[in-house]
Amino acid sequence: MVSEEILVEGHIIDSLILSKILDEILQFGGDFRLKEVHVGQRRDDRSQALIEVQAPDANQLGRILNQISKHGATFRTPEDVHLIPAEQAGVFPEGFYSTTNQRTLVRYQGQWLEVRKQEMDCGIRYNPAEGTFECVPVIHIRAGDLIVVGHRGVKVIPLERSRELGTFEFMSSNVSTEKPKNVIIHDVAQKMRSVKEAGGKILLVGGPAIVHTGSVRHVVRLIEEGFVRILFAGNALATHDIELALFGTSLGVHMDRAIPADTGHEHHLRAINTIRRYGSIRAAVEAGVVTSGIMHACIRHNVDFVLAGSIRDDGPLPEVITDVLVAQDRMREFVPEVGFALMVATTLHSVATGNLLPAWVPVVCVDISPSTVTKLSDRGTFQTVGVVTDVEPFFRELLSELGVS
Repeated sequence: MVSEEILVEGHIIDSLILSKILDEILQFGGDFRLKEVHVGQRRDDRSQALIEVQAPDANQLGRILNQISKHGATFRTPEDVHLIPAEQAGVFPEGFYSTTNQRTLVRYQGQWLEVRKQEMDCGIRYNPAEGTFECVPVIHIRAGDLIVVGHRGVKVIPLERSRELGTFEFMSSNVSTEKPKNVIIHDVAQKMRSVKEAGGKILLVGGPAIVHTGSVRHVVRLIEEGFVRILFAGNALATHDIELALFGTSLGVHMDRAIPADTGHEHHLRAINTIRRYGSIRAAVEAGVVTSGIMHACIRHNVDFVLAGSIRDDGPLPEVITDVLVAQDRMREFVPEVGFALMVATTLHSVATGNLLPAWVPVVCVDISPSTVTKLSDRGTFQTVGVVTDVEPFFRELLSELGVS
């Protein structure tokens, strides 16, 4: 057996962090010995545990240490991070440290430094000119970049259970269709109001079902009242929103009568063609061609938006970014401004955005399918609060809670 002593500290008892670490040591084929445990006696006291982690061989021990480091476990004896230059562009060195979405520190020249641009599934690059460390996706690696390798000298600061219980506290319950939605929506409204009052920006990640379910007017009101300042979506939401503005239909169905329009199946393509003729959504709005809808409200109220394309898109609209890597980087530009994310009826865009957000940004995911919320949480965006419901009733009640008619 080989072993390593690790240290974990903080509110590790009431946040269940210690039990998670011990469980995962066993799950990954190791064993442990609790060498020292100091438990805080008062509510705000921090606890500390010194654990000897044992495994059959060095490789398995490395896998265990990799797993439990995500919960804030660090080596007992502090060491500086190990930096290795990348041998080629777009490739991390072997054994690179893979980041989480939680606050991360690295030890360099005896000091702990916070990693900038926190994002999951990246590496950590050192900038010698500025003396800083930052998360970097593999596609942005340049030959010669200094990359953190291994786990020594890296410390994750896990989210801990809040002293005050509430909907948005860490370790919320599993997704369920039986949750009291009125209570959750009330708390969503409270959180949105507090973020707005604090000067933070609220991000809406939206799918075309927002249009299909008759929720455009609700989203427009949120934009008008300053509750949505950034929009991430695809070609479909913008296209059907503009289709509604031009033809009164969505997917060729009259939204006021719920009946198919004659040749309605052509409307979305004709909407795209109209915008392409003017060169951009903004140009069509300023020309008075598009006079209503979500995209119209975004233009009129200076809401930033990123439209990312997919292989199934018709057209697409001129503003749609068809290179997914360019779209990712464009979305990354707005992430530092986000204080709250509302994800509605879009699985792929929700997961993609969740991958970019740090763990301290509250996320609410609304979808009629529980699997969408589950996928988002399972892929690492564990701060997600799920609301399993239809889109239009959610928005209608949210506006009521916000006092917006």
